[in-house]
Amino acid sequence: MKESDDPERRWLAEVYRPGVPQLTVRAVLAGMVLGMVLCLSNLYVVLKTGWSFGVTITACILAYTFFAMLRRVGAREFGPLENNAMGSVASAAGYMTGGGNMAALPALLMLGGVMPDPRWMVVWFAVIAALGVFAAIPIKRQLINVEQLAFPTGTATAETIRSLHSHGEARGQARLLGWSGLVGALVAILRDVKATWMPFNLPGTFDFGVKIGGFAAAKWTLAVEASLILIGGGMLMSFRAGWSMLLGAIATYGVLAPRIVEAGIIGTVSYKAIVQWTVWPGAAILLVHGLGSFAFQWRSVGHALSGLTSAFRRARADEDDPLAQVECPPGWFPLGFVLLGPVIMFLMWFLFGIPWWAGILTLPLAFFMGVVAARVTGETDTTPTKALGPVTQMVYGVIRPGDMTANVMGANVTGGVGLHSADLLTDLKSGYLLGANPRQQFIGQLFGCVAGAAIVVPAFQLLIPDASMLGGQQFPAPSAQVWAGVSKILSTGIGSLHPSALLAMKIGAGVGLVLLLLEQFLPKKLHRFLPSAPGVGIAMVIPGTSSIGFFLGAAIAAFIRARDPKLAERVNTPVGSGFLAGESLMGIAIALLIAFGVLSR
Repeated sequence: MKESDDPERRWLAEVYRPGVPQLTVRAVLAGMVLGMVLCLSNLYVVLKTGWSFGVTITACILAYTFFAMLRRVGAREFGPLENNAMGSVASAAGYMTGGGNMAALPALLMLGGVMPDPRWMVVWFAVIAALGVFAAIPIKRQLINVEQLAFPTGTATAETIRSLHSHGEARGQARLLGWSGLVGALVAILRDVKATWMPFNLPGTFDFGVKIGGFAAAKWTLAVEASLILIGGGMLMSFRAGWSMLLGAIATYGVLAPRIVEAGIIGTVSYKAIVQWTVWPGAAILLVHGLGSFAFQWRSVGHALSGLTSAFRRARADEDDPLAQVECPPGWFPLGFVLLGPVIMFLMWFLFGIPWWAGILTLPLAFFMGVVAARVTGETDTTPTKALGPVTQMVYGVIRPGDMTANVMGANVTGGVGLHSADLLTDLKSGYLLGANPRQQFIGQLFGCVAGAAIVVPAFQLLIPDASMLGGQQFPAPSAQVWAGVSKILSTGIGSLHPSALLAMKIGAGVGLVLLLLEQFLPKKLHRFLPSAPGVGIAMVIPGTSSIGFFLGAAIAAFIRARDPKLAERVNTPVGSGFLAGESLMGIAIALLIAFGVLSR
């Protein structure tokens, strides 16, 4: 085959940059530290909102800024490929809150009231994430080198790194990120620190001054929360998702909740009481839409399996492999499963009482989910963990009926493997565009898995010492509520629900199905007028204040995009990320100071 006809040989000749420092010690250390910090930020955000946000671009901007300052005092220049390798480490650590980790662990606490020894949970999360990294090996070359799927976040990361290291807009983005982070931290201090030396305190919410069903709208959680986390998160999502969440919040807390209170189904007007009922229609919307979307992606599933076959065939046939020195050897994939698979099976039995035969079933299911999640992410930039988790829950609902722990933690394995497989391939896409060494990125990803697991478990334990902290307005933990709800239904049967909740669940399933079908068959140009099923569903299990905040942030970002698209590219991501990181990290710091008695509530 001519070199010009082979995309891999062409990449090796024209793009790959051998001999350039990449996975250096400082890149690994910076990635681990930044990833752990951003993991803390995501932990706070996911417990409040159910959303995890990407950390790679933020980490790359922060690392570039830090090493640019060191350059002024004589340090060696921090190159773009070093930054890319650092981003792989940081991404693996920062995403430790995703993949069902911060749905499964809180759900386990909700269902059983206890959490296994934190030291074992660190091992649990690290091994699951590492298995996801190994699961990406056999499909990397097919999806990225040969088919060259888009992986939009990976492409955006590569463009950001190029811009940073060409000194184009680096300083402006870093400045915006820093100032917005400081503003977010200041908001958290003014709102949460109750001390005599504080000049004044921000109220928790700003009421609209209207009443619903005889109670103030804020009592129904319909108010503006004094939080820039929500504004920042909204700036990073689509306007369609933002207005869908507002629609869901108004329908839930302005219409549905007052009626069920009036009917006597719920005795008190409080978020914690309301969400015990609204979680059922919300979960039904999310579940039906997620599983239906997964089913409609049957072509992607087929392509994923055929691509996997092609990858294995190439590994056997191509003895003169031009990329043998830079790609991960094919043998690393079975080696990873041989080494890590028994560890996961042991932990499933030792920590959660799941029998060995059920643990064995998880491994091929996890690999299959990893392959599918990687392709769907490459094509759509969305990792379908909201669908992958319930699929596994249903499998365990059949093979281990009544075992809620197996139901939740089995789903944790497949969701985590799927997320970290897709995350590595997203990072490898940016490396492919920049000419990086994929083997070094793979190794860097493993460092990030260890760092993320080491920080997320103790931080969760300090923030959430017991189950009573979950499900309230401070930490609604909506994803955990959905996972716990699905587990309960599969364990006890839907007949155990209150008749009104059962009816609402059926209606929610219908809404999810209708929105799914409209998405599939309406022209894409009309999708922006169609409510987002995930947006509406999640709005039913988070406080209305959160949905309103997300909408405001999405509206601000949409306004900037409409007025000046180039300005939006420079502003929206650093400002939104800064608000998220600044307030969430300060919020964690304040919560820990309160827990240790330094500050009072």
